[in-house]
Amino acid sequence: MTPPPFDVPRPEAPRSIDPVRFCAMTTVALIAWIVSPPVCLMIMSGFGLWAYARAIRGGLRESRCVLKRPVLVLGYLTLTFVAGAFGLVAHLIGG
Repeated sequence: MTPPPFDVPRPEAPRSIDPVRFCAMTTVALIAWIVSPPVCLMIMSGFGLWAYARAIRGGLRESRCVLKRPVLVLGYLTLTFVAGAFGLVAHLIGG
């Protein structure tokens, strides 16, 4: 009996990246916002939105973020971006 060939490469399904770092960094930026301007929050959540949207288009179905579902992560990042924008406007107009 002949053993099966072991040198035949098996095609792997392309794996989408999980940009969980942006979720974590947005949380850090949210904490940093308490003691600094909200620009940091907007930048990090903007990068996170871009990265998660790209990953979802690439096939990401579950995130390592605490929220697990990428759609929930997008919602969180969107809310933090909007909060940062409101904070920045309030800071600029002296509120």
